[in-house]
Amino acid sequence: MTDQSSRRHRKPYRRPQRDPVRILAFEALRAVDERDAYANLVLPPLLRKARQAPPGPDGSAFDSRDAALATELVYGTLRRQGTYDAIIGQCVDRPLREVDPPVLDVLSLGVHQVLGTRIPPHAAVSSTVELARCVLGDGRAKFVNAVLRRVTAHDLDGWLERVAPPYDEDPEDHLGLVHAHPRWIVSALWDALGGGRSGVEELLEADNTRPAVTLVARPGRSTAAELLEQPDAEPGLWSPYAVRLSEGGEPGAIPAVAEGRAGVQDEGSQLVALALAAAPLEGPDRRWLDGCAGPGGKAALLAALAAERGAALLAAEKQPHRAGLVARSLAGSPGEYGVVTVDGTRPAWRPGTFDRVLVDVPCTGLGALRRRPEARWRRRPEDLDGFAPLQRGLLTEALRSTRPGGVVGYATCSPHLAETRAVVDDVLKSESAQWIDARPLLPGVPELGEGPDVQLWPHRHGTDAMYLALLRRTG
Repeated sequence: MTDQSSRRHRKPYRRPQRDPVRILAFEALRAVDERDAYANLVLPPLLRKARQAPPGPDGSAFDSRDAALATELVYGTLRRQGTYDAIIGQCVDRPLREVDPPVLDVLSLGVHQVLGTRIPPHAAVSSTVELARCVLGDGRAKFVNAVLRRVTAHDLDGWLERVAPPYDEDPEDHLGLVHAHPRWIVSALWDALGGGRSGVEELLEADNTRPAVTLVARPGRSTAAELLEQPDAEPGLWSPYAVRLSEGGEPGAIPAVAEGRAGVQDEGSQLVALALAAAPLEGPDRRWLDGCAGPGGKAALLAALAAERGAALLAAEKQPHRAGLVARSLAGSPGEYGVVTVDGTRPAWRPGTFDRVLVDVPCTGLGALRRRPEARWRRRPEDLDGFAPLQRGLLTEALRSTRPGGVVGYATCSPHLAETRAVVDDVLKSESAQWIDARPLLPGVPELGEGPDVQLWPHRHGTDAMYLALLRRTG
């Protein structure tokens, strides 16, 4: 016989409420973790799929506010992953490595909502526990609930006082936990800045601020004035071809971008291409080379600038799939251009072929941490050893590919001294070339240092931390 009294007191089963915003954020974090994907590549298709989905049972559809919240949850959680791991580690009864990665992702999403957003703590906890019930099950949802309730005992500043060592005892570790950067990156950025604490703290905070979407109007095909017709558009800071979408915006919905007449390109990258094109040249100016052209943003701008002078651009890229992206970026460009799949350290052309050469070399990407927040936790100091021979080889062959009197631009999206000045200095020991002062070729841009090379900074220039050295071939 059934015990009716026990049935009356048993809690009825409640189906977990699916929250499309937090489900999407969780899926993005799992893709980043499981596939080593980048959030800026994973998130857009997930958002498009959510917008195209039919309305939920209550008739609500995924709208722009949902997209903004999902984006903040993903990027904010990834940016402060190291800090949140340290806090979670204080609130669990086991080593963090023993917590299943999907559970840790849900916990991190919850911690970011509690400590890094304006969502009320009780709402942050309840929504995260509901997410856990949907994606992890009831048992692990109880664990998530217990941990997050411990997290709510303090605000972010209170937790940082507990997990970060005092600045006077260990400055790099303190800044790393407070500003969510690995210790070795804090040290490297500090060395590259060469200044005091205030400079490095401003840079670390800039890395934690999501940048505006920046467009480039490709000369001869579009203009900044056309792009400024967008309701959320404003002029760039330094490049005459740059336009920023102040509210983020959807670049693909802009006709000039959809048609390839404009593109998405950080202003620092635009300045690198413009400086190379403006560098004084001795002799003819007919043949340009982009020696590491993938995925094609700089190549498209260079092709347009070359066409204005009657010069031709050759874009070279080692990886076939990236060469395909370059070809797509260049499609419809004015003037003469070509795309070849070539390893820049083993060029297929004769020495001294080109008048202007750009090599934007592969690197650690430490200059773009604000765009790829997960990269700071993936990179290791030993990665520098892997890039060093490639960077030196590419610059060496770029110089040999340039005729005497021609100009080479060495660029990299990293401020690490081992990837910037050290590379150039080493190559100049064996190659015949001399420095060109790059600073006058970035008119209006302040705080460019003592030269002759240039290091751009997010906190000073509002760009990625692009490095540029300009060299003239002398023999």
